[in-house]
Amino acid sequence: MRTLALRGGARVAVVAAEWCDAFGVVTRGRVQLELRDGEPGPVLGRGAGFWLRGTGVRALRNPGRRTARVRIVTPKARTVTCQYASYRMMEERHEQHE
Repeated sequence: MRTLALRGGARVAVVAAEWCDAFGVVTRGRVQLELRDGEPGPVLGRGAGFWLRGTGVRALRNPGRRTARVRIVTPKARTVTCQYASYRMMEERHEQHE
């Protein structure tokens, strides 16, 4: 389990391989989901839980001034699907740089 701290106005990109099978819970403040097309998505408050896998969310943003915190829970054993997704993303990045 880890905690993501977002200072006021901060934004963090969602990397699919890092969030595969992860469940987030807002433990402090508010967090806004930024959608794939860059449009603002819903704002989640304290106690809200969410999955990001397959949602098209590209970033998490803190719309407030105070630091927001998200507790991230990931299963100890990564599934084969997550490992494959991570491998495919690395392959795609490599191909883009060639």
